[in-house]
Amino acid sequence: MTRNQQLGVAAGLLISAFFLWQAFNGLNPAAVWQEVQQAQFGWLLVGVGIFYVSMVVIAWRWGFLLNAVKRIPLRDLTELVAIGYMGNNVYPFRAGEVLRVALLYRWHRVPVARTTLAIIVERVLDGVVMLTFIIVPLRFIDIASPELRTAVAFATPIFIVAVAVFFVLAAAPNALRRILTLVTGLLPGKVGELVGKLGEDIIQGLESLRSPRDLAGTVFASFLSWLINAGVYWVVGFAFGLNVSFPVMLTVCGVVNLAGLIPASPGQFGIFEFFTIAVLVVVLGEGSRQQVTAYALVNHVVIWLPPTVLGFVLLARRGLGVSAITQAGQQPAEPPPA
Repeated sequence: MTRNQQLGVAAGLLISAFFLWQAFNGLNPAAVWQEVQQAQFGWLLVGVGIFYVSMVVIAWRWGFLLNAVKRIPLRDLTELVAIGYMGNNVYPFRAGEVLRVALLYRWHRVPVARTTLAIIVERVLDGVVMLTFIIVPLRFIDIASPELRTAVAFATPIFIVAVAVFFVLAAAPNALRRILTLVTGLLPGKVGELVGKLGEDIIQGLESLRSPRDLAGTVFASFLSWLINAGVYWVVGFAFGLNVSFPVMLTVCGVVNLAGLIPASPGQFGIFEFFTIAVLVVVLGEGSRQQVTAYALVNHVVIWLPPTVLGFVLLARRGLGVSAITQAGQQPAEPPPA
């Protein structure tokens, strides 16, 4: 690991520590632990099962993105998704994504560049879904602030139209490329180059969706996988007797996962707890903070631990150890052309 990478890891740990301190500041740890002990274990097991289902749907979506290159068995894609979760949960710098790319080439000879573009498109679609989960459900949540209600009412139709336009343009990449050229021409030099390169990567990834079926399947699976994932948040809430609606948990899911862009520690410790608590305290009131904190801790374990354990097990079954993760980041997964 280079010095810059070491500094990046240290910075991530400090960021996580800061958000953990913010999440727990002023709370009685014994009271929070008592809330944890009162959780109904059966609901937690249901949450774990639902999370595993969401991973299969994520793998299904990945298949749509790769169909133009090669059709991969859903079982193999699901294994790779689990291994990728494990890598992201334990190792820094999104190592799980690198591992997914390397192992897909190793197992099925899918070109590294195409897999990388598919992952970029995944992240873009995830961002669209998360914004949808934040903006649209707020229309159905009782918000105390009239200013926020007005802002949500104004923003929702604009956002829905913007998303619809994006997906229409996704089916016409040349039109999207012309818009990108127009936008980058208005930006200063280096910024324009950066936006242009990122935009071109996204467009090339969208171009891999050559059939309307693959495009529709990718979009549908994106929303379905995250709806199922939000179901984990909701079901774990039952374990703590949280009286919140599914739209509230959609918002929590959206906020927490967008906050995952903050470069914290692997597994987003601190970030997950802080933003979960922040949203739910707004809905349930300050008096719920201890209960909500216990919920945030346990829900994070439900989402973090099972895929991490499964990923390690699947990696070992393939005859690979943890060294495969570091090697994936150090060695080219695809040999240069002769």
